[in-house]
Amino acid sequence: MKVLVVGGGGREHALIWKIAQSPKVTKIYAAPGNAGIAQLAECTPLKSDDIPGLLAFAKSKAIDLTLVGPEGPLSLGIVDEFTKAGLRVFGPSGKAAEIEASKQFSKDLMKKYHIPTAEYGVFTERAAAEAYVREKGAPIVVKADGLAAGKGVVVAETVEEAVKALDLIMGKKAFGAAGDRVVIEECLRGEEASFMAFSDGKTVVPMASSQDHKRVFDADKGPNTGGMGAYSPAPIVTKKLERKVMETIMVPTVRAMEKEGRLFKGVLYAGLMINDNEARVLEFNARFGDPETQPIMARLETDLIDIIEAILAGSLSKIDIKWKPDSAVCVVMASGGYPGNYEKGKVICGLENAAGVGSVSVFHAGTAFKDGKIVTDGGRVLGVTGLGPVVAAAIDNAYKGVREISFEGAHFRRDIGARALETGN
Repeated sequence: MKVLVVGGGGREHALIWKIAQSPKVTKIYAAPGNAGIAQLAECTPLKSDDIPGLLAFAKSKAIDLTLVGPEGPLSLGIVDEFTKAGLRVFGPSGKAAEIEASKQFSKDLMKKYHIPTAEYGVFTERAAAEAYVREKGAPIVVKADGLAAGKGVVVAETVEEAVKALDLIMGKKAFGAAGDRVVIEECLRGEEASFMAFSDGKTVVPMASSQDHKRVFDADKGPNTGGMGAYSPAPIVTKKLERKVMETIMVPTVRAMEKEGRLFKGVLYAGLMINDNEARVLEFNARFGDPETQPIMARLETDLIDIIEAILAGSLSKIDIKWKPDSAVCVVMASGGYPGNYEKGKVICGLENAAGVGSVSVFHAGTAFKDGKIVTDGGRVLGVTGLGPVVAAAIDNAYKGVREISFEGAHFRRDIGARALETGN
Protein backbone atom coordinates (compact mmCIF):
# COMPACT_ATOMS: atom_id res chain seq x y z
CA MET A 1 0.00 0.00 0.00
CA LYS A 2 1.24 3.50 -0.93
CA VAL A 3 0.28 6.20 1.58
CA LEU A 4 0.36 9.99 1.26
CA VAL A 5 0.41 12.08 4.45
CA VAL A 6 -0.52 15.75 4.03
CA GLY A 7 1.30 18.12 6.38
CA GLY A 8 4.77 18.78 7.67
CA GLY A 9 4.67 19.14 11.45
CA GLY A 10 5.35 17.08 14.54
CA ARG A 11 1.90 15.52 14.36
CA GLU A 12 2.56 14.30 10.82
CA HIS A 13 6.00 12.95 11.74
CA ALA A 14 4.44 10.94 14.59
CA LEU A 15 1.69 9.62 12.30
CA ILE A 16 4.23 8.64 9.62
CA TRP A 17 6.44 7.00 12.29
CA LYS A 18 3.44 4.88 13.31
CA ILE A 19 2.27 4.17 9.74
CA ALA A 20 5.79 3.03 8.80
CA GLN A 21 5.41 0.20 11.35
CA SER A 22 2.46 -1.28 9.43
CA PRO A 23 3.25 -4.40 7.36
CA LYS A 24 0.59 -3.20 4.89
CA VAL A 25 2.58 -0.10 3.92
CA THR A 26 5.22 -0.32 1.18
CA LYS A 27 5.82 3.36 0.44
CA ILE A 28 5.07 6.67 2.22
CA TYR A 29 4.97 10.13 0.63
CA ALA A 30 4.65 13.40 2.56
CA ALA A 31 3.56 16.84 1.40
CA PRO A 32 5.47 18.91 2.27
CA GLY A 33 7.08 16.94 5.11
CA ASN A 34 10.21 18.10 6.96
CA ALA A 35 13.79 16.99 7.61
CA GLY A 36 12.75 14.29 10.09
CA ILE A 37 9.88 12.99 7.98
CA ALA A 38 12.32 12.70 5.04
CA GLN A 39 14.03 9.84 6.87
CA LEU A 40 10.83 7.76 6.63
CA ALA A 41 9.01 9.13 3.60
CA GLU A 42 9.62 10.67 0.20
CA CYS A 43 8.81 14.37 0.52
CA THR A 44 7.31 16.56 -2.17
CA PRO A 45 7.36 20.39 -1.85
CA LEU A 46 3.60 20.64 -2.42
CA LYS A 47 1.95 22.79 0.24
CA SER A 48 -0.75 21.21 2.39
CA ASP A 49 -3.42 23.60 1.08
CA ASP A 50 -2.60 23.04 -2.61
CA ILE A 51 -5.53 20.69 -3.14
CA PRO A 52 -5.37 20.52 -6.97
CA GLY A 53 -1.63 19.84 -6.77
CA LEU A 54 -2.06 17.18 -4.10
CA LEU A 55 -4.85 15.50 -6.05
CA ALA A 56 -2.75 15.40 -9.22
CA PHE A 57 0.20 14.02 -7.23
CA ALA A 58 -1.93 11.30 -5.61
CA LYS A 59 -3.22 10.23 -9.02
CA SER A 60 0.24 10.24 -10.60
CA LYS A 61 1.71 8.07 -7.83
CA ALA A 62 -1.33 5.76 -7.62
CA ILE A 63 -1.71 6.52 -3.91
CA ASP A 64 -3.89 3.96 -2.10
CA LEU A 65 -4.63 6.04 0.99
CA THR A 66 -4.21 9.71 1.91
CA LEU A 67 -4.14 10.88 5.53
CA VAL A 68 -4.70 14.61 6.13
CA GLY A 69 -2.97 16.09 9.20
CA PRO A 70 -3.70 19.85 9.40
CA GLU A 71 -7.04 21.60 9.75
CA GLY A 72 -6.50 23.98 6.81
CA PRO A 73 -6.88 21.51 3.93
CA LEU A 74 -9.71 19.74 5.75
CA SER A 75 -11.70 22.97 6.00
CA LEU A 76 -10.97 23.66 2.30
CA GLY A 77 -12.63 20.36 1.35
CA ILE A 78 -9.65 18.18 0.43
CA VAL A 79 -11.57 15.06 1.52
CA ASP A 80 -14.48 15.93 -0.79
CA GLU A 81 -12.18 16.48 -3.78
CA PHE A 82 -10.24 13.23 -3.26
CA THR A 83 -13.45 11.27 -2.69
CA LYS A 84 -14.98 12.69 -5.88
CA ALA A 85 -11.90 11.50 -7.75
CA GLY A 86 -12.37 7.98 -6.37
CA LEU A 87 -9.39 8.15 -3.99
CA ARG A 88 -9.44 6.87 -0.42
CA VAL A 89 -8.77 9.67 2.05
CA PHE A 90 -8.92 9.83 5.85
CA GLY A 91 -10.49 12.87 7.47
CA PRO A 92 -13.84 14.67 7.73
CA SER A 93 -15.58 16.35 4.81
CA GLY A 94 -15.43 20.12 4.45
CA LYS A 95 -18.91 20.43 5.97
CA ALA A 96 -17.94 18.23 8.92
CA ALA A 97 -14.62 20.07 9.42
CA GLU A 98 -16.60 23.26 10.06
CA ILE A 99 -16.89 22.08 13.68
CA GLU A 100 -13.31 23.39 13.95
CA ALA A 101 -13.19 25.97 11.17
CA SER A 102 -16.02 28.06 12.68
CA LYS A 103 -16.27 28.51 16.43
CA GLN A 104 -19.73 30.02 15.92
CA PHE A 105 -20.94 26.87 14.14
CA SER A 106 -19.47 24.72 16.90
CA LYS A 107 -21.01 26.78 19.71
CA ASP A 108 -24.41 26.94 18.00
CA LEU A 109 -24.32 23.15 17.48
CA MET A 110 -23.57 22.56 21.16
CA LYS A 111 -26.33 24.92 22.22
CA LYS A 112 -28.88 23.26 19.92
CA TYR A 113 -28.05 19.73 21.08
CA HIS A 114 -27.44 20.53 24.78
CA ILE A 115 -23.74 19.62 24.77
CA PRO A 116 -22.09 21.20 27.84
CA THR A 117 -20.03 24.31 27.04
CA ALA A 118 -19.54 27.92 28.15
CA GLU A 119 -22.09 30.70 27.66
CA TYR A 120 -21.18 32.88 24.68
CA GLY A 121 -21.96 35.71 22.31
CA VAL A 122 -21.01 36.12 18.63
CA PHE A 123 -20.11 39.49 17.09
CA THR A 124 -19.06 40.95 13.75
CA GLU A 125 -19.13 44.56 14.96
CA ARG A 126 -16.30 45.81 17.18
CA ALA A 127 -18.49 48.19 19.19
CA ALA A 128 -21.10 45.52 20.00
CA ALA A 129 -18.36 43.10 21.05
CA GLU A 130 -16.84 45.66 23.41
CA ALA A 131 -20.26 46.46 24.90
CA TYR A 132 -20.78 42.75 25.61
CA VAL A 133 -17.37 42.49 27.28
CA ARG A 134 -18.12 45.49 29.50
CA GLU A 135 -21.54 44.10 30.37
CA LYS A 136 -20.21 40.64 31.31
CA GLY A 137 -16.96 41.74 32.98
CA ALA A 138 -13.77 39.73 33.40
CA PRO A 139 -12.29 37.16 33.36
CA ILE A 140 -13.62 36.51 29.88
CA VAL A 141 -12.39 34.70 26.75
CA VAL A 142 -12.11 36.30 23.30
CA LYS A 143 -11.73 34.01 20.27
CA ALA A 144 -11.26 34.60 16.57
CA ASP A 145 -14.07 32.66 14.88
CA GLY A 146 -11.93 31.05 12.17
CA LEU A 147 -8.73 29.02 12.05
CA ALA A 148 -5.76 30.68 13.74
CA ALA A 149 -3.28 27.82 14.33
CA GLY A 150 -4.24 27.55 18.00
CA LYS A 151 -3.27 31.17 18.68
CA GLY A 152 -6.54 33.07 18.15
CA VAL A 153 -7.71 32.76 21.76
CA VAL A 154 -7.14 35.34 24.51
CA VAL A 155 -8.06 34.56 28.11
CA ALA A 156 -8.49 38.09 29.48
CA GLU A 157 -8.24 38.56 33.23
CA THR A 158 -9.41 42.19 32.99
CA VAL A 159 -11.88 44.09 30.80
CA GLU A 160 -8.95 46.15 29.46
CA GLU A 161 -7.19 42.97 28.32
CA ALA A 162 -10.35 41.82 26.57
CA VAL A 163 -10.71 45.17 24.79
CA LYS A 164 -7.07 44.92 23.65
CA ALA A 165 -7.82 41.42 22.33
CA LEU A 166 -10.71 42.84 20.30
CA ASP A 167 -8.34 45.49 18.90
CA LEU A 168 -5.84 42.78 17.99
CA ILE A 169 -8.31 40.36 16.41
CA MET A 170 -10.94 42.67 14.86
CA GLY A 171 -9.00 45.91 14.48
CA LYS A 172 -5.44 44.93 13.54
CA LYS A 173 -6.60 41.66 11.89
CA ALA A 174 -3.75 39.75 13.55
CA PHE A 175 -5.33 36.49 12.33
CA GLY A 176 -6.66 37.79 9.03
CA ALA A 177 -10.18 36.86 7.97
CA ALA A 178 -10.42 34.46 10.94
CA GLY A 179 -11.05 37.57 13.03
CA ASP A 180 -13.91 39.02 10.97
CA ARG A 181 -16.17 37.47 13.60
CA VAL A 182 -15.40 36.87 17.29
CA VAL A 183 -16.87 34.51 19.84
CA ILE A 184 -16.79 35.85 23.41
CA GLU A 185 -17.23 33.26 26.17
CA GLU A 186 -17.48 33.01 29.90
CA CYS A 187 -14.14 31.95 31.38
CA LEU A 188 -14.33 28.35 32.57
CA ARG A 189 -12.10 27.39 35.49
CA GLY A 190 -10.55 24.01 36.18
CA GLU A 191 -8.02 21.79 34.45
CA GLU A 192 -7.81 21.36 30.69
CA ALA A 193 -7.59 17.99 28.95
CA SER A 194 -7.52 16.85 25.34
CA PHE A 195 -10.04 14.16 24.49
CA MET A 196 -9.61 12.59 21.06
CA ALA A 197 -11.79 9.88 19.57
CA PHE A 198 -12.00 7.93 16.32
CA SER A 199 -15.35 8.08 14.53
CA ASP A 200 -16.74 6.35 11.44
CA GLY A 201 -19.89 8.49 11.63
CA LYS A 202 -21.76 5.94 13.75
CA THR A 203 -19.32 4.34 16.20
CA VAL A 204 -17.14 6.54 18.44
CA VAL A 205 -14.05 5.06 20.12
CA PRO A 206 -11.97 7.13 22.56
CA MET A 207 -8.19 7.33 22.28
CA ALA A 208 -5.92 7.26 25.29
CA SER A 209 -6.36 10.47 27.29
CA SER A 210 -3.86 13.32 27.08
CA GLN A 211 -3.13 16.84 28.29
CA ASP A 212 -1.53 19.69 26.38
CA HIS A 213 0.47 22.66 27.73
CA LYS A 214 -0.70 25.70 25.74
CA ARG A 215 1.17 28.59 27.40
CA VAL A 216 4.71 29.33 26.29
CA PHE A 217 6.33 29.58 29.75
CA ASP A 218 6.52 27.37 32.84
CA ALA A 219 3.61 27.42 35.30
CA ASP A 220 1.24 28.21 32.40
CA LYS A 221 2.46 31.78 31.98
CA GLY A 222 2.70 33.84 28.82
CA PRO A 223 0.71 33.77 25.57
CA ASN A 224 -1.02 30.74 24.09
CA THR A 225 0.89 28.66 21.56
CA GLY A 226 0.09 25.71 19.33
CA GLY A 227 1.25 23.58 22.28
CA MET A 228 4.54 23.36 24.21
CA GLY A 229 4.22 19.71 25.20
CA ALA A 230 1.77 16.98 26.12
CA TYR A 231 1.50 13.78 28.08
CA SER A 232 -0.63 10.64 28.10
CA PRO A 233 -2.48 9.33 29.99
CA ALA A 234 -4.04 12.31 31.78
CA PRO A 235 -4.81 11.23 35.37
CA ILE A 236 -7.64 13.75 35.63
CA VAL A 237 -9.53 11.79 32.95
CA THR A 238 -10.58 8.84 35.10
CA LYS A 239 -12.47 5.89 33.63
CA LYS A 240 -15.65 7.27 35.18
CA LEU A 241 -15.09 10.70 33.63
CA GLU A 242 -14.20 9.13 30.28
CA ARG A 243 -17.57 7.35 30.23
CA LYS A 244 -19.34 10.60 31.12
CA VAL A 245 -17.52 12.52 28.36
CA MET A 246 -18.42 9.85 25.83
CA GLU A 247 -22.09 9.84 26.92
CA THR A 248 -22.61 13.61 27.22
CA ILE A 249 -20.17 15.06 24.66
CA MET A 250 -18.49 12.82 22.07
CA VAL A 251 -21.33 10.48 21.05
CA PRO A 252 -24.01 13.25 21.14
CA THR A 253 -21.77 15.46 18.97
CA VAL A 254 -21.26 12.76 16.32
CA ARG A 255 -25.02 12.08 16.38
CA ALA A 256 -25.71 15.82 16.08
CA MET A 257 -23.37 16.15 13.11
CA GLU A 258 -25.17 13.29 11.36
CA LYS A 259 -28.54 14.98 11.98
CA GLU A 260 -27.15 18.18 10.50
CA GLY A 261 -26.12 16.31 7.33
CA ARG A 262 -22.43 16.49 8.23
CA LEU A 263 -21.47 12.84 8.86
CA PHE A 264 -18.23 12.94 10.86
CA LYS A 265 -15.61 10.37 9.80
CA GLY A 266 -12.12 10.87 11.20
CA VAL A 267 -10.75 12.17 14.48
CA LEU A 268 -12.96 14.32 16.70
CA TYR A 269 -10.95 16.19 19.32
CA ALA A 270 -12.65 17.98 22.21
CA GLY A 271 -10.67 20.45 24.27
CA LEU A 272 -12.25 20.06 27.69
CA MET A 273 -12.30 22.06 30.92
CA ILE A 274 -12.72 19.71 33.86
CA ASN A 275 -13.93 20.87 37.26
CA ASP A 276 -15.38 18.72 40.07
CA ASN A 277 -15.51 15.68 37.76
CA GLU A 278 -17.65 17.58 35.26
CA ALA A 279 -16.44 18.38 31.74
CA ARG A 280 -17.43 21.22 29.45
CA VAL A 281 -16.21 21.79 25.90
CA LEU A 282 -13.82 24.66 25.24
CA GLU A 283 -13.63 23.89 21.52
CA PHE A 284 -13.70 21.09 18.98
CA ASN A 285 -11.02 20.17 16.47
CA ALA A 286 -11.58 17.96 13.44
CA ARG A 287 -8.19 16.21 13.39
CA PHE A 288 -5.39 14.78 15.50
CA GLY A 289 -4.02 17.26 18.05
CA ASP A 290 -0.47 18.57 17.94
CA PRO A 291 1.52 17.86 20.14
CA GLU A 292 -0.90 15.32 21.72
CA THR A 293 -0.48 12.97 18.75
CA GLN A 294 3.19 12.41 19.61
CA PRO A 295 2.60 10.72 23.02
CA ILE A 296 -0.63 9.11 21.77
CA MET A 297 1.13 7.42 18.84
CA ALA A 298 3.96 6.37 21.16
CA ARG A 299 1.37 4.45 23.21
CA LEU A 300 -0.77 3.03 20.38
CA GLU A 301 -0.27 -0.72 19.95
CA THR A 302 -2.84 -1.36 17.21
CA ASP A 303 -1.82 -0.83 13.58
CA LEU A 304 -3.00 2.69 12.68
CA ILE A 305 -3.71 1.60 9.11
CA ASP A 306 -6.13 -1.06 10.43
CA ILE A 307 -7.99 1.62 12.39
CA ILE A 308 -8.17 4.00 9.42
CA GLU A 309 -9.40 1.29 7.07
CA ALA A 310 -12.10 0.28 9.57
CA ILE A 311 -13.27 3.91 9.77
CA LEU A 312 -13.40 4.25 5.98
CA ALA A 313 -15.34 0.98 5.75
CA GLY A 314 -17.79 2.03 8.50
CA SER A 315 -16.73 -0.95 10.61
CA LEU A 316 -14.97 0.75 13.54
CA SER A 317 -17.13 -1.24 15.97
CA LYS A 318 -15.37 -4.42 14.84
CA ILE A 319 -11.82 -3.38 15.77
CA ASP A 320 -10.26 -3.67 19.23
CA ILE A 321 -7.87 -0.74 19.77
CA LYS A 322 -5.07 -1.48 22.23
CA TRP A 323 -2.77 0.88 24.12
CA LYS A 324 0.55 0.36 25.89
CA PRO A 325 0.21 0.69 29.68
CA ASP A 326 3.24 3.04 29.69
CA SER A 327 3.09 6.81 30.08
CA ALA A 328 4.41 9.08 27.34
CA VAL A 329 5.59 12.69 27.56
CA CYS A 330 6.39 15.06 24.67
CA VAL A 331 8.50 18.18 25.29
CA VAL A 332 8.42 20.77 22.49
CA MET A 333 11.66 22.58 21.69
CA ALA A 334 10.77 25.91 20.08
CA SER A 335 12.58 28.77 18.37
CA GLY A 336 13.46 31.76 20.53
CA GLY A 337 10.66 34.35 20.30
CA TYR A 338 7.89 31.85 19.51
CA PRO A 339 4.87 32.35 19.40
CA GLY A 340 5.94 35.81 18.26
CA ASN A 341 8.65 36.57 15.71
CA TYR A 342 11.56 34.15 15.45
CA GLU A 343 14.50 33.43 13.15
CA LYS A 344 14.88 30.32 11.01
CA GLY A 345 17.94 28.50 9.76
CA LYS A 346 19.62 27.73 13.10
CA VAL A 347 21.72 24.54 12.93
CA ILE A 348 20.40 21.77 15.19
CA CYS A 349 23.02 19.67 16.99
CA GLY A 350 22.73 16.45 18.98
CA LEU A 351 19.81 14.76 17.17
CA GLU A 352 21.69 11.46 16.81
CA ASN A 353 22.62 11.51 20.51
CA ALA A 354 19.00 12.13 21.51
CA ALA A 355 17.81 9.29 19.27
CA GLY A 356 20.23 7.05 21.12
CA VAL A 357 18.58 7.70 24.48
CA GLY A 358 16.46 4.69 25.46
CA SER A 359 12.67 5.00 25.10
CA VAL A 360 12.97 8.37 23.30
CA SER A 361 11.64 9.37 19.87
CA VAL A 362 12.42 12.78 18.38
CA PHE A 363 9.62 14.05 16.17
CA HIS A 364 10.45 16.96 13.86
CA ALA A 365 7.97 19.84 13.65
CA GLY A 366 9.72 22.81 12.02
CA THR A 367 12.95 21.55 10.45
CA ALA A 368 14.59 21.63 7.02
CA PHE A 369 17.82 20.65 5.27
CA LYS A 370 20.31 23.42 4.47
CA ASP A 371 23.84 22.83 3.18
CA GLY A 372 23.72 19.22 4.32
CA LYS A 373 22.63 20.11 7.87
CA ILE A 374 19.29 20.01 9.67
CA VAL A 375 18.17 23.52 10.62
CA THR A 376 15.21 25.18 12.33
CA ASP A 377 12.35 26.07 9.98
CA GLY A 378 9.41 26.94 12.25
CA GLY A 379 8.23 28.12 15.65
CA ARG A 380 7.90 24.67 17.13
CA VAL A 381 11.01 22.80 16.03
CA LEU A 382 11.05 19.37 17.71
CA GLY A 383 8.83 17.20 19.92
CA VAL A 384 11.08 15.06 22.11
CA THR A 385 8.92 12.18 23.32
CA GLY A 386 9.80 9.77 26.11
CA LEU A 387 8.10 6.56 27.24
CA GLY A 388 8.20 5.15 30.75
CA PRO A 389 6.32 2.75 33.03
CA VAL A 390 5.00 5.77 35.00
CA VAL A 391 4.80 9.44 34.09
CA ALA A 392 7.84 10.38 36.22
CA ALA A 393 9.99 7.97 34.21
CA ALA A 394 8.56 9.24 30.92
CA ILE A 395 9.30 12.85 31.96
CA ASP A 396 12.86 11.86 32.89
CA ASN A 397 13.43 10.13 29.55
CA ALA A 398 11.98 13.01 27.53
CA TYR A 399 14.22 15.58 29.23
CA LYS A 400 17.25 13.30 28.83
CA GLY A 401 16.57 13.55 25.10
CA VAL A 402 16.09 17.32 25.28
CA ARG A 403 19.45 17.78 27.03
CA GLU A 404 21.23 16.12 24.11
CA ILE A 405 19.88 18.67 21.58
CA SER A 406 20.92 22.26 21.06
CA PHE A 407 20.32 25.11 18.63
CA GLU A 408 20.68 28.87 18.96
CA GLY A 409 17.75 30.40 20.89
CA ALA A 410 16.19 27.03 21.78
CA HIS A 411 13.31 27.41 24.24
CA PHE A 412 11.35 24.70 26.03
CA ARG A 413 9.24 24.41 29.15
CA ARG A 414 10.76 22.55 32.08
CA ASP A 415 7.49 21.51 33.71
CA ILE A 416 5.81 19.33 31.08
CA GLY A 417 3.88 16.58 32.88
CA ALA A 418 4.11 18.25 36.29
CA ARG A 419 0.31 18.27 36.70
CA ALA A 420 0.25 14.50 36.29
CA LEU A 421 2.86 14.13 39.04
CA GLU A 422 0.71 16.29 41.36
CA THR A 423 -2.16 13.82 41.00
CA GLY A 424 0.07 11.01 42.15
CA ASN A 425 0.60 9.08 38.91
